[in-house]
This record gives sequence, structure tokens and C-alpha cells, in this order.
Amino acid sequence: MISKAFVSQTYPRLTVFGEENFRGASRVYTGNLGIRDTDTVLDGIESLRFFSTSSDATLVLFTRTRFRGNFQVFRGNRRFANLDDLIRGNDVESLISTNQRLMLQQIRNIRSTGKLPSGYRLI
Repeated sequence: MISKAFVSQTYPRLTVFGEENFRGASRVYTGNLGIRDTDTVLDGIESLRFFSTSSDATLVLFTRTRFRGNFQVFRGNRRFANLDDLIRGNDVESLISTNQRLMLQQIRNIRSTGKLPSGYRLI
């Protein structure tokens, strides 16, 4: 019998919190993923920590659900104590967390199609 290899992605590590200032209930997600509606996680994500050992790690925050609207791109480790009014006065409604360097054209493609690249988990 041939055993299948299982690859566990440890990074990036995205920790989301139900309250501002990294308080309240929390969840930790690892690997490349997209959260299409932040209100469905913990009844709303109010703060987050993004950690990776890679300088290519990318966090993309969107002003609308399903990766739509305006977006802001962050590289490397980040902490946001309050996601309200973060992007040009708008709240964060969806996000992408990845260990890869997402280029602007890739992000625009995700925004226009609503589809994540192969190998990403959708939450």
C-alpha cells in the first residue's frame, strides 16, 4: 500500500478576534486562505494578527464581501487592533491571507472573478 504524503501549512498564521484590541473569542487559521465574509467568523472580525516567516507573505483586506470593492495590500507581519474604517473609511468585509507574493494584477483578477487561486481554502 502506498501512503499519501500530507503537507501541513503552518504559515502564514492568521489570528482573528471577535473584539477590538485583540480581545474576545479568537480563531487561528494557517495556510493560504480567503475569508469571503468576515461577519460569518466569530459574529464579525474586529481585530487580527498576521504572522509569517516569509517576506513574500501577503494580506489583502477588502471593503466588500466576496473579495470585492476597494482593497489594501500588506506585506509581512501585521497587527490591526481595529478593523473599523481601516480602508479609506470603510470596514474590512473580506480578506485573503497567503504566504505567496500576490501581485496587483492577481488581486484584481480575484476581485473581478471572486475566485481564489488553486490551493487556497475558502472560508
